[in-house]
Amino acid sequence: MNLCWLTESVMELLLPILLGFLACLVGGLYLLGVFRQRRPGEPPLDKGLIPWLGHVLEFRRNTLKFLERMEKKHGDIFTVQLGGFYITFVQDPFSFGGFVKESWDKLDARKVALHLVHRVFGYKAVEGERRIHEMSNNKHLKGEGLQELTQSFMSNLQNMMLHNIGSAAEDRTWKEDGLFRYSYNVVFRAGYLALFGNVPPKSEQSEEKAKEKDRAESEALFHEFRKYDQLFPRLAYGVLPPMEKLAAERLKTYFCDALSILKMKTKDNISGWVWDIQQGKEEMGMDVSMINRNMFMLLSASQGNTGPSSFWLLLFLMKHPEAMKAVKEEVDKVLKESGQEVRPGGPMVNLTREMLLKTPILDSAVEENLRLTAAPLLTRAVIKEMTFKMADGREYLLRKGDRIAIFPFSSVQHDPEIHPEPHSFKYDRFLNPDGTKKTDFYKAGKKVKYYTMPWGSGVSMCPGRFFATNELKQFVFLMLVYFELELKNPDEKIPEIDLSRYGFGTMQPVRDVQFRYRLRY
Repeated sequence: MNLCWLTESVMELLLPILLGFLACLVGGLYLLGVFRQRRPGEPPLDKGLIPWLGHVLEFRRNTLKFLERMEKKHGDIFTVQLGGFYITFVQDPFSFGGFVKESWDKLDARKVALHLVHRVFGYKAVEGERRIHEMSNNKHLKGEGLQELTQSFMSNLQNMMLHNIGSAAEDRTWKEDGLFRYSYNVVFRAGYLALFGNVPPKSEQSEEKAKEKDRAESEALFHEFRKYDQLFPRLAYGVLPPMEKLAAERLKTYFCDALSILKMKTKDNISGWVWDIQQGKEEMGMDVSMINRNMFMLLSASQGNTGPSSFWLLLFLMKHPEAMKAVKEEVDKVLKESGQEVRPGGPMVNLTREMLLKTPILDSAVEENLRLTAAPLLTRAVIKEMTFKMADGREYLLRKGDRIAIFPFSSVQHDPEIHPEPHSFKYDRFLNPDGTKKTDFYKAGKKVKYYTMPWGSGVSMCPGRFFATNELKQFVFLMLVYFELELKNPDEKIPEIDLSRYGFGTMQPVRDVQFRYRLRY
């Protein structure tokens, strides 16, 4: 009798615990995606073999190959599990309009972006800040504001590239450097100074000493930025090992100090874009430490891709003599028509916005360069259950909480139907025979609207694309009018790309390429 009573008491005590454990187990399995099944009307579902992780390891290892495999298996739309997220990929370029044009109350790019910037920069957005960014973007990254920013970049680019040019004969001796290191270094530093300001001449007793300090400080900043840049892909995926996590935190602290409001207010020539964003967030009462993190985010977003793009463009030009000849003849012509010339002891070239508008061949080379090397993953959060319509009339249900994405690098930019010989650099691919910009590209006899998408799309398209393009063109323009360039090894192969950078903008090479340069005069 007592034994039965004891058994019943134990069971009464254990039953809630067992039920709780069972509920947690079922909930955990649900979160891991074990129970998810494809519903009628949804795209093909491929969860992978590993709960929760799904296909994320293969996706990270080589995004391009993974998506090609999934498309071959499932067709031009499919849903995969990647690290706890269910993402529907649309591979048909004719159906991109439904992705690009859908309203934010259904497909929201901002939600995805905020998740990323919090993970990478520790930045937490607040209500109302979006308007601050939009106002500053519209005022300073277009029209007259863009012209001021472009001119500021020009001045700082001259300081980075040409500060030690004299009239001595030895200036014509060949200098050697790594092309990636050189391009990224010069463009990043000039861009940083154009945005975040210069050392005031008064504080250094002379303009030349102030410029020298700008060069030294920007060099140190670039050195630290490259460390963070190399951690970026693993940081974005949240897979940093402990020692790298510590390094990332140290670097965040460094940049939050270097770009702090306190230090910024000691500088001259701060860009209106950065100043207005900083002031707006101060006025809305945002914590100073969070504003400083936002400044680091702005630096990375604005300067993390232009340097690598500059490297690829110069490399492609040096590997394709006919392209180099055409672009060099064009920039020399534009320079001559402006009434300027490069000569020993002469004034530095002032490359104006008007001059930049007269370079259709360079423009085409830039666009071709981006087609080959820019590989952003464009992602939206599905805010409410909805129907996604494909161009051919098919309709698919998307679940609230999922994501939808396109990867134009594979589905458009490297499609041989849209761009014949897609892996080859053709500097005039985006030129019509009459020299105007080519915008008509076709697939299966139908015109493709989104034939290249290096800057994203729709309302989330990169607001700084015009400034970034100007930076790239100014750097290449000055390099070609001032210097003779050649690869140290004329038979140098184009380096492979770092596959871990897929999805994060411009690709980077797995190794540098040595080049030589000297003054043309």
